[in-house]
Amino acid sequence: MTRNVLYNDKYMLGAEYERVWWWVFVGTRGGATRARIMRELLKRPLNRNQIAERLNLNYKTVEHHLKILIENHLVENPVGSRYGALYYPSRTALSLRDVLDRLLDEACGGGDG
Repeated sequence: MTRNVLYNDKYMLGAEYERVWWWVFVGTRGGATRARIMRELLKRPLNRNQIAERLNLNYKTVEHHLKILIENHLVENPVGSRYGALYYPSRTALSLRDVLDRLLDEACGGGDG
């Protein structure tokens, strides 16, 4: 069953998100890194430094990938990019969790990444 999800006063179909998110995680260079970041954020909200430390990534690399995740409605950060600000999965991502989990598995090769 196709679900509609409200975003910015516009309904997008779950299938539309799936196509965009496939590109974010599977269809582009850096997708596996974004998938690893997303998996960490699904466990608990984290700031950029915590993500970098947990995944052994450069801080600027994390910053770049978070920007892409935010632009594609996967991650939220209501306070902006202040130092120490927490990032967490968007309501849209959580409402389409089955789609998200399938794409994360594809990007990371299954398991916990």
